[in-house]
Parts: sequence; structure tokens; C-alpha cells
Amino acid sequence: MTMPLPPVVRLLRPRHWVKNLFVFAPLVFAGQMTDPQATLRAVAAAAVFTLAAVVVYVLNDLMDLERDRQHPVKSKTRPLAAGDVSLTTARIVLAVLATGIFGALLALPSLIIPVGLYLLINLAYSAGLKRVAVVDLFCVASGFLLRVYAGARVIDVPLSSWMLITTLCLALYLAAIKRRQELATRGTDGRSVLQEYSIPLLDRYAEMSGVAALLFYGLYVIEVRPRLVVTIPLVLFGLFRYWYLVEREGHGESPTEAVWNDVSLAVTVLAWGALSAYVVWAG
Repeated sequence: MTMPLPPVVRLLRPRHWVKNLFVFAPLVFAGQMTDPQATLRAVAAAAVFTLAAVVVYVLNDLMDLERDRQHPVKSKTRPLAAGDVSLTTARIVLAVLATGIFGALLALPSLIIPVGLYLLINLAYSAGLKRVAVVDLFCVASGFLLRVYAGARVIDVPLSSWMLITTLCLALYLAAIKRRQELATRGTDGRSVLQEYSIPLLDRYAEMSGVAALLFYGLYVIEVRPRLVVTIPLVLFGLFRYWYLVEREGHGESPTEAVWNDVSLAVTVLAWGALSAYVVWAG
């Protein structure tokens, strides 16, 4: 049995930090994993994005506090809404994190643009864009794109167009499924934007984005890294397994929770990452 995390730690949503692994994509696919300096800079960039993401989580919880208190699930799982963390504590945490980001950006100025855009987009999202259909999906997807962009900038390598469009399609796939599951499990009460969607529409968005992600990844492999063809079965299995978890197990509201809770999916993701790194390094 796992021990429950302290309320302040839950406020920081550590399970969601796995998203910051996207920062390492340019490092891996540029073949610089064995360069200690590049690796160190990528680790630093992932740490900065972790701070930025946590700022967004805390700020979002503060802005949505009253709505979360009325929510059947978030009123129990969100530390602020549940009363497990005080407003004063949350504001102190936010101030400390913001100070840390400011200092980190002074040390790594190449991250100012991606991290700044990430914070601005998420502030706009929390302030109102999350209630605009389709725009909300692209706002969520932008976080993954900016992580990849940051990973390229911090090690000073060109950003692959194939990688960018594949990441966008994959992120839209995950965002569409997230909205689909929210709508399927709690109706339109969870988010006001869900009133603008239907399950069939979100299914079509997810299917189109998933197919496009696979297509563009395949084109990247054919055009740039032919030896990565051995990773395509893992990508297919991962997409199939994730959709199975959505349909049969009710996952999908949180992609990170799905990875943490399903051994097959977690092993697939790890195997894909390890195999990709080895193929690029060996090639």
C-alpha cells in the first residue's frame, strides 16, 4: 500500500511531472545523450519546466477554488478545495516557485521564450480560454510543444518539424480523450466547455489526431531516422493500449495517471524511450 502524500506535496501534483520528459526529446533524437553538458542543460530545462508547471497548477487551483469546492471529485482530491492546505500556504508556495523560476531563467536565458509563453498561455487558459471549445484543446497541447521547443533551445539544436507536428498531434489526441472522459463520466458539470462538445465529436478528434501522430512519426522515421522503424510497433501498441484503457477501464482523464497505473503502458513508454535512445546512439 502506498502512503498518501502530504497535502502540500499533493498541491504540487508530482505525478504530472512526467510530462516534462518531453523536454528530453530533442536531446535523444539529436543523438546528444552522451554529451554531459547537453544532458545537464536538458535536465536543468526539465527542472525549470517542472517549476513552471507547478506554478500553473497552484495558480489554477487558486483561481478555481470556489468551483472546485462545488465539484464532487475535486472538492475531495484538490488540497485547497478540500481545506487541507490554507490560502496563505498556497500563496507562499506560489511566491517561492515564482522566485525560483525567475532565478533559473536568469541562469538559462534560452528558456525565457518557451517558459514565458507557457506561463502566458496557461494564465490566459485559466482566465477564460478553457471555456472556448477547441481553443481549450490547443492550449493544453501547447504545453507539450513548448517543452519540446525548450529542449531544443537549451542544447542549441534545430527543432525538427517532424518532431513538432508529431508532438502536436499526440498532445491533441491526449487532450481530446481527456475531455471525452470528463464528459462521459461527469457530464457537463465538470467544465463549462463540455457543453460545447459531444462524445462522438471528441472521439473523431482523438481518432484523427492519433492517426496523424502515427503518420507523422512514421514520416520522421522514413525521412530522418530509418533505423527507428523498430520503434513503430511500440508506438502502435501504446496507442492501442491507451485507447483500451479509455474504453474498458475508464482511464483517460489524466494520461499521467494512466501511465502510472498500467504496467503494460508504463513498460511500453519506457521501452520506446530506451530503444529510441539506443538506436540513435548506435546509428
